[in-house]
Amino acid sequence: MSNTQIISASEQIDLKVEGMTCSACVAAIERSLNGLEGISATVNFATESAHILAPKGYKASALIDVVKKTGYGATLLADETESFSRSRRMGWRVFFAAILAIPVIVISMSMSVHHYLEPIIISALDYFGIAHPLYSATGWLSIAITTPIILIIAFPIHRTAIRNIAHPTMDTLISLGSISAFSWSIYANATGAGAIYTEVAAAVIFFIVLGRYFESKAKRRAGSALANLLAIHTKEVTILRGSEEVVAPIQSLEIGDNCIVKPGDRIPTDGIVISGESSVDNSLISGESLPIDVKPGSLVIGGAINLNGRLIIQAQRIGRDTELSRITSMVLTAQTEKAPIQKTVDRISAIFVPIVLLIAIGTFAAWYLTDHSLQVSIASAVAVLVIACPCALGLATPVALLVATGRGAQHGIVLRKTSSLEIARTINTVVFDKTGTLTIGEMQVIDLTFTAHPALKISLSELFTAIHTVEADNSHPVARAITRYLIGQGVSKSSLTDYSQTSGQGVAARVIIGAVELPVLIGTPASILKATFTFPRELQDAIARAEINGHSISVVAIDGVALATIEVGDTIKPDAEKSIAALKKANMETWLITGDNQSSADEISKLVGISADHVIAQASPEDKVLLIKKLHKDGKKVLMLGDGINDAAALVESDLSMAMGTGTDTAISSADITLLRPTLFAALDAINLSKRTLRTIKGNLLWAFAYNVVGIAIAALGFLDPMYAGAAMAGSSLFVVLNSLRIKVRQTR
Repeated sequence: MSNTQIISASEQIDLKVEGMTCSACVAAIERSLNGLEGISATVNFATESAHILAPKGYKASALIDVVKKTGYGATLLADETESFSRSRRMGWRVFFAAILAIPVIVISMSMSVHHYLEPIIISALDYFGIAHPLYSATGWLSIAITTPIILIIAFPIHRTAIRNIAHPTMDTLISLGSISAFSWSIYANATGAGAIYTEVAAAVIFFIVLGRYFESKAKRRAGSALANLLAIHTKEVTILRGSEEVVAPIQSLEIGDNCIVKPGDRIPTDGIVISGESSVDNSLISGESLPIDVKPGSLVIGGAINLNGRLIIQAQRIGRDTELSRITSMVLTAQTEKAPIQKTVDRISAIFVPIVLLIAIGTFAAWYLTDHSLQVSIASAVAVLVIACPCALGLATPVALLVATGRGAQHGIVLRKTSSLEIARTINTVVFDKTGTLTIGEMQVIDLTFTAHPALKISLSELFTAIHTVEADNSHPVARAITRYLIGQGVSKSSLTDYSQTSGQGVAARVIIGAVELPVLIGTPASILKATFTFPRELQDAIARAEINGHSISVVAIDGVALATIEVGDTIKPDAEKSIAALKKANMETWLITGDNQSSADEISKLVGISADHVIAQASPEDKVLLIKKLHKDGKKVLMLGDGINDAAALVESDLSMAMGTGTDTAISSADITLLRPTLFAALDAINLSKRTLRTIKGNLLWAFAYNVVGIAIAALGFLDPMYAGAAMAGSSLFVVLNSLRIKVRQTR
């Protein structure tokens, strides 16, 4: 069965997972889920979620039961925002751990003083005749206060450790360390074998729950950009049913429904404006800071804010088909994928905890067999168990990717695959499609040339009315561009008769202006030339210019006399030239490949600054793939930017692919990254974001490995108190998360 068939026969089930503490937990859950027939699961430590591809009809409850049997909590992730929800229980655990641990630490400090000053203190008490049985019972008081910390507050840690006894995790180390210190304290206090370590047991648990609390808050902050994106999904919509306004849940909206959007409200879904004028803010969706003016006929995106005017919008895409839902889906899917560097870390983490257990046993044996006390031997082994936490190792990559994908989405850069971040830094060649990539992708009136004729008493405004009347109901892209232009000029329509259209040639009709009926022809120069004598010099020059530019040119004739030409074409994006220059400055080679004719391709390449020998015109989809393959043979790492169905194969063939957000669904689904901002600078921003993210991940991993290697060595040599080891372990995880928060999208424009 092909991969396509497998995917089409599957559905995604998302679970919220509770209780994960390190990458070993991730591995344990993935191992349990992937052991089920037909299941493919990926667990994300940073978002505390599991994303599972299961056969259609598979019960989510069965997957939840498997996660719970592995030792973790799981619920169905009905709303994506649940990944970033707060946990009040964690806050309460920190509070009670502090209330109990602080007195234990204070008592332990007093007992340390007692150890050195005991003869003096007891002599003084005896001298003044003061009894001191309570003083001698201080150890039992410390043990009594520590007991609820070990048995209640640390219970989830012990439970997970027991359930994963076959596959040790970070909880295994913490559980063993705290119970060892607590058990030794009871034995030592009962027998007088040595100093007790209740402060170690209490402080380790306190620092663990405190560290996890701060880590959780930092992870929520890391996902805040994405959480903001998820939060803008509209919950309610005002639907216009006849003359009645009905407020209903967004799920009630259907394609074709008209909905009302008041000033200040979010646009509920993707649609087309059918009434009203306003400005809309797309910044949270595309990252574009400037508001966009909309009027009847304008397309709008769900989630954008309507700033000033009342709009009536006809729904065109709803539910999961909207632009916002597609963005959300792509970002969340990107976070479920493991980058190659993360897979390497996971393999290391899988054997890390068992190795630490062996080192702890070896440390205990080495100290005890070299004539050191049982107390010192246990303390050193406990310090090794506590300091050697793979938590920072497990967070190093996913939290950085969480920040990068969230911040990228906030600035109009949507990653479909996180592996693209590692590829992007190697790119040295960029291949552009033309239409919709270097150009706006919409036909516009470029030029209009009018020449009066002495035999026809017709004004420019009357000519415009005649053109608008004839072209208004024509669905041809050129006709639609002309109609939009005339509407923008405030030109109204008149009435007509005898309308006819000839494919590839043009349209004809009789337009009534006032009391006069004018025979109007609009078509190609060749077709109009058959119905008239000749073209004036001004119109001939306009036709020649349009042909050189590769644009479409229409001639307007009234009563057999050619009066005007309308040049229609696609225009380059305002920042295309500067974007190409910025890519060249970054040592990137640029190419243009298009299905358009040679003259159009040459004109565009000249305007944007692409070398003439790097231009391929009249290219088929196969030609685009062949170019990518040729560049690969030349040792190039290729980025392809496109937006059409004919770009899809080349997007897949390239090392890294980016699709413009205005492009087709096929192009977007084929690309690694979707650029929502209407600027090519977003491509360079995406590459720079990937480089910064990779640097952060490598920095995190360097810290995590160095911390564990150095920390374990210091603990094994007996230079680290177990209590301080717990604090250091919590701090190491927090460092990784805070370092990842430094990732930012620095826009090049």
